[in-house]
Amino acid sequence: MAPHRYSSLFAAAAAMLALGHAEPLPSRHAVSFRGPFEIEMGGVHNINVEYTDDVDGELALVYGPCGISSISEAHHQVGRTHIGSHPLAKRHLDWESQRPTKFVWIIPSEVSSGCLHAFSDGILVGRSETIEVTPAKLRRRGTFADVTDAMGPWFDGVAYLEQKQPDEAFVASVKNKTFGILGAGISGLMTSLLLDSVGIKKWKIIESSERLGGRIRTHYLNNTTPEEGQYHELGPMRFPYTLTNSDTNETYPFMDSQLVFQLAEKLNKLNGGDKDLAVDFIPWIQNADNTPITTKFRRPDGTWPGKNEIAANPNWVTNTTYSDPAEAEEAEEALEAFKGMTDEKIKEYATNVFRAHKQAVEEGLFDFSEIQYLRQVVGTSLNVSDEVASSAATGPMWEYDTGYFLATEWKTIRGGLNHLPNAFGNIVKDRISYNSKIHSLRYNSDTNTVSVSHRPTKGSNPLDAASTTETFDYVLNSVPFNLQRFWDLPLTRACCPAPSTASSSPPPPRSPSSTTPASGSTSITPSSAAADASTPRASARSASPPGSSTAPARASSSPRTSLAPTPRPPAP
Repeated sequence: MAPHRYSSLFAAAAAMLALGHAEPLPSRHAVSFRGPFEIEMGGVHNINVEYTDDVDGELALVYGPCGISSISEAHHQVGRTHIGSHPLAKRHLDWESQRPTKFVWIIPSEVSSGCLHAFSDGILVGRSETIEVTPAKLRRRGTFADVTDAMGPWFDGVAYLEQKQPDEAFVASVKNKTFGILGAGISGLMTSLLLDSVGIKKWKIIESSERLGGRIRTHYLNNTTPEEGQYHELGPMRFPYTLTNSDTNETYPFMDSQLVFQLAEKLNKLNGGDKDLAVDFIPWIQNADNTPITTKFRRPDGTWPGKNEIAANPNWVTNTTYSDPAEAEEAEEALEAFKGMTDEKIKEYATNVFRAHKQAVEEGLFDFSEIQYLRQVVGTSLNVSDEVASSAATGPMWEYDTGYFLATEWKTIRGGLNHLPNAFGNIVKDRISYNSKIHSLRYNSDTNTVSVSHRPTKGSNPLDAASTTETFDYVLNSVPFNLQRFWDLPLTRACCPAPSTASSSPPPPRSPSSTTPASGSTSITPSSAAADASTPRASARSASPPGSSTAPARASSSPRTSLAPTPRPPAP
């Protein structure tokens, strides 16, 4: 027998022996891994998988020798998550069948060649090809943001952050810093809880009123108690919980509301089941048979009829009339086409408001208000534009409220929303200053600290009251911008000198036609309102994500110039 035949036999025998030590997989792998199968020590790597069968339950991805048959034999775990029909798989609503296919692997600095393995509830359901490991290269290490998918499973981010924990000396230094939290609204309260949760205890809240909650405020009627249920919410009052598609019968949660429910659960645990501080959720009735309906008809006692009464008396329905019904119909169709509120988009508003916001910006919905779009793009007449869209509605066509009010199930807090901020009482009681109205912030470059000055809110004239100054290493501000504008801020004096008016030319004369209503009109819109409604808003707004604000522009004596956004054709 030729020598090369012996070597071939030995190679084949070695391969069979190696396979004999590996746990056999089903003939059809439920999870298959896609390449490339080369990694770098201490680096980051994308993991892409495919599902060739239904996989439900807890999915664990691990790395180790290619012959392992259990998770305990692995060199290390990449992470775990729940997928498919498991109740906890709701976090993956954006993935087909709630089974994510993209993961991020934070690779240890000491690792040898092996295989990735997938286990479903402890059962081996997939194994990769052998992965080649190369030494770390001398270059800038990639960050989590460089490789991760924003829609990837949460455990990837947690695993990365755990590996990036600062050393003990740095942690001790940060925990010794002082933090000032401005405002005891829900943002300031949440900030205090987050600082506590990471071991930072040297913080203090400065609040201008005598209560917690900010815009969350429940007023109890006629000196009743919360248990009697006679109260009125002066701020937020309920949370959208789920939305059900009536055509497909699919139900999905409002994910941003989940933050509130998780916060309440955490507070209830911290308060040890104290009933006076408990945050309990109950159903909120958003619509009922006796919900008042706007109509020109009234009951004999002068009140508005309810929904069922209107349904039983069609003549009571007040129909909207337009000066040009055909043009109004075209305008409504153009707005509907441009907004594109499909079932999928409505689902996106509920399940991923941040991605929905990004999509709205990309589609140009922040470039126009409804009336701007009708006037500048569609060319609708002024009167019909005002009848269909109203010149008073100058905000962008960000349809979050539309999705919000399509919710089919709502929740509120038993006894009033005051219970949510009040549940922070034990956490903040020794670290808060009430009735302290802030009037100044100052940064000290020598000590690298921030000084906060405040006066008593109640009592004599605040301007005559003695000011108290407190100094912090860091200041976290949750006070609304409309109140900050009264503060003496570090940049107030240094920024933006008033422009010279010597070369400023006077504004052009107003065209006579701008003060004349459209001919044949049945409703008259003041010229100033019409001009404001058709003037494009500042484009900076389109860059603001949900929950953020932009400061107003400084006053200037020079003529203003408005830049109109590039008109977009209406969607087909």
